[in-house]
Amino acid sequence: MAASYNPNRDTEVQDQAPTDGISSLSWSPRANYLAVTSWDSKVRCYEIGHNTACKGMQDQGAPILCSDFKDDGSAIFTGGCMKKGMYWDLGSNSFTQVAQHENAVNYIRWIPNMNVLCTTSWDKHIYYWDMRQQKPAVDVLLPEKPYCMDIKRNVAVCGTANRAIHAFDLNNPQKPVSSIDSPLKLQSRCLSIFYDGNNQNPMGYALGSIEGRVAIQHLDQRNQSKNFAFKCHRHDKDIYAVNSIDFHPTFGTFATAGSDGAFNFWDKDNKQRLKPFSRAATSITCGRFNATGEIYAYAVSYDWSAGIEHYNPANQRNSILLHKVNKGEIESRSRSKKR
Repeated sequence: MAASYNPNRDTEVQDQAPTDGISSLSWSPRANYLAVTSWDSKVRCYEIGHNTACKGMQDQGAPILCSDFKDDGSAIFTGGCMKKGMYWDLGSNSFTQVAQHENAVNYIRWIPNMNVLCTTSWDKHIYYWDMRQQKPAVDVLLPEKPYCMDIKRNVAVCGTANRAIHAFDLNNPQKPVSSIDSPLKLQSRCLSIFYDGNNQNPMGYALGSIEGRVAIQHLDQRNQSKNFAFKCHRHDKDIYAVNSIDFHPTFGTFATAGSDGAFNFWDKDNKQRLKPFSRAATSITCGRFNATGEIYAYAVSYDWSAGIEHYNPANQRNSILLHKVNKGEIESRSRSKKR
């Protein structure tokens, strides 16, 4: 029996689904609106509910690689192979350019506490934009191409092509406060910052690589003894890339998704897997929790990690799936026992 693209029987978003590889998912912080970008050059905005529907779409003219919502939920930012950052005002439906690079834009993030937009590109630059100006307010030149990045509050962490990890204090973003070699031996693939136990201050980050490993790293040198790495997304002798890491907004546990077509929920504090899920027939390219942590959205879409010989357009799907998160799946078991 052929493997299913939806073995966990999650809810599929079917209205106007992407027609090429899905590159990013972003939730509105205010409501259950989901932005989806794709290699078909389009960004779609879905209203998620009993009657989930695509509420709008914009075409950027080239593959879109990244997205983010504005903090008030009024707009979506996108970046991609057109070397531009775009601003989609959902109220007026206008789609305007707000950033420019010399190469593809592979990360975009609105920083609400600073009222600034951050973009990174394969041109090796991190730009911080005051959208009232045509040029970036801050320009940071990296030693190599950025492959992954995350920003929480006043902390930014970026992984680059030379296996370096750079951490920045956004109060002074021109130079990193620390630069280290990745604790993982192979190329960085994804990165997500985690908070302290009160969800107030960024404490460290989880780093995923193409070798089926995740490293938990703390920013404070005094907590270096808490750093560790573990294997995941491996089956027998087959090793798959970790494509996505996202932390739950309430419990501080996290999800990984990979080229093996699986996603898993993990507890870093107790170094254990909380819940494994069945593997889909092809890769999961990205996954994100919504603002309340009640839904985990993930994209089943071929990531080309196994080459063109494993791509069959006749049965290839690009599916957005919604997993209803049960508290028992995602809450730390040590925390649940204390209640």
